[in-house]
Amino acid sequence: MAIIITDECINCGACEPECPNTAIYEGGVAWKGADGTNLKQVTSKDGQVVDANTPQKAYSDEFYYIVTSKCTECVGFHEEPQCAAVCPVNCCVEDPDNRETKEELLRKKAQMHGSSI
Repeated sequence: MAIIITDECINCGACEPECPNTAIYEGGVAWKGADGTNLKQVTSKDGQVVDANTPQKAYSDEFYYIVTSKCTECVGFHEEPQCAAVCPVNCCVEDPDNRETKEELLRKKAQMHGSSI
């Protein structure tokens, strides 16, 4: 399952540099699939397949946010999601609407970083 940032976020930014997938962005900042990955294409929220270097609309204008399609919960990198580990207000939590198995998360990691699982 991916991690989400709740509206309790205080915009401290501690989580952003901890993400090995560059899946965390400041509120209002457009995201790119290619940021920190080897992705060539991504599927936008509206289902369009686009070049991974094409800026996508921010998920939030107010708070830091996590791009679900890039979040692997740090599986294959760390023992626990690093955003949650460093968050001073515990607002990085599991997203119940986006559940994935460890195997699915490892495949996602391999797809983004070009490594085997």
